[in-house]
This record gives sequence, structure tokens and C-alpha cells, in this order.
Amino acid sequence: MPRNNQGRLDNKPETGADAPPQNANALLNFVTPTEFVELPTKGKFYSQNHPLKDAETVEIKFMTAKETDLLTSKTLLKKGVAIDRMIESVLVDKSIKVRDLFIGDKNSILIAARISGFGASYDANITCKNCGQVGEQHFNLQEVVRKEVDDDIEFTENGTFFVDLPSSKIRAECKLLTGADEDWLMKKVEKKRKLKLAESLLTDQLKLIIVSLEGVTERGPVENFVDVMPAKDSNYLRKEYDRLKPDIDLSYLFECESCDASNTVNIPFSTNFFWPE
Repeated sequence: MPRNNQGRLDNKPETGADAPPQNANALLNFVTPTEFVELPTKGKFYSQNHPLKDAETVEIKFMTAKETDLLTSKTLLKKGVAIDRMIESVLVDKSIKVRDLFIGDKNSILIAARISGFGASYDANITCKNCGQVGEQHFNLQEVVRKEVDDDIEFTENGTFFVDLPSSKIRAECKLLTGADEDWLMKKVEKKRKLKLAESLLTDQLKLIIVSLEGVTERGPVENFVDVMPAKDSNYLRKEYDRLKPDIDLSYLFECESCDASNTVNIPFSTNFFWPE
């Protein structure tokens, strides 16, 4: 949703011998255009003191050479923070912290920033699930739709919601995962891989999602329950979380040219998403 930025420009010409040329004046007064990006969460999951609480959109500026520098910085790429720094740079409201954004909202900003910087056309390699053949597929990012929050969900003042577990009959208070939560999970997976320990991504994720159980907020009892909760409950909770979480719908019907099979795939964020050839 591009913003009308004309009113933000001061185009009154200067007079007198020291006035800069008209073209120079236009350059000096140029303001980077901005747009409002729709948030899949509609701001419903944020706590009361968050700047995006109940906000349906967020204002970002179009990508510039500055953001391209951030995306190509070897130092930032090595640290794995290049994309977060880019998002931080395009956000107009600097009180918004990228790590506190819910993943669906962050994905929505990513798509909008990519379109403003490099256009909506995106090519990526897709592997056919039927024959294994790899083929290049063209995507139009303007066609990506948002899976928004269900209006029937009841929220607490902190933006959490409740799921009743079918087997144990326990009521779980849950929250959406943020970028910070996602980073923590990936670092834990990498640490266990280095130590050659068994992965526990599913239970680790549930421990982050669950805020309280029957009003109990102490992390010890909550995490102990997650370790022993019935499989029926854990499967139900994961499915409910996936059903309820607002996000970007990246599903796409891919038709393989080699075997004519149709596959539903997710549009991948491959290396040329922000670094197109």
C-alpha cells in the first residue's frame, strides 16, 4: 500500500543569486517514499506497551542503496543479522525492535521490502516431490496473500490466547513466536548438533509457545509437563498453533515439466531472494 508522499516534499523554489539550480534543489528535497504494510497479526498478539499493539499496518520506507549495503555486508552476513538490520533500517518507527516482531509480521515486511527494492519478479529452483527433478520456477510476489488472525480468538491483555488440550484436559495459555524465539531455537539446534546430542526441536518449541498451564507460570512445572505431555495433546497444540498463527501464505502449486506431476510447495527464500542475479 504505497503512501502518498507528495505532501512531505517542500518544493518551494529559492530566490536570489545563491539559489541552487532547480535540478539540484529537487535532489536536496527528495524524500525516500514509504508505504504501509499490512500486518497478518493485526497487532492483536502484541502486549499493551508494544508500539504495534492493535496496529493493522506498519510504515516502512522503500529500500535504498543503504539497505543494499547492509544486505551485502560480509560482517553482517557472517553474523547472520543482515536481513534483521535491513528491516530495522526500513522501519519508520525506530521504537519497533525487529527481534520482537512476530514471524508472520516480519515475513510480511520482508516481502514488501523485497518488492520495493528489486521488484515482484522472483525466480527460484524447485525440486519435484514426485521425480526429484530440479527446475526453475517464476514467482510473482505481488500474488502472495496473508493468512490473517481469526477474529474469534480471545486474547489476554498481553496478547496471549488459550488452547484446551483434549487428552489431559489442561488449559494452556500460549503466545506466538517472535524473531528472537526463532533465533534461540536455531542456536539450540546448532549447539546440540555440535555436541552430538539428540534434537528436541518440537518440545523446545512447545516450551516457548506455552506461557502457562492452568494458571501456573513457573517455567519448571510447565517444561516438565511438556516433556511428559500425551502425544495427542502435543499434536493437537501444534496443529492449533499452525491454524491460528497469522503469517504469509507461501504455498504454490508447482507443475513439474519432467513428469507432469503437480506439487504444492512453499516459495523458498533462496540466496537470490535479496541477492538477485
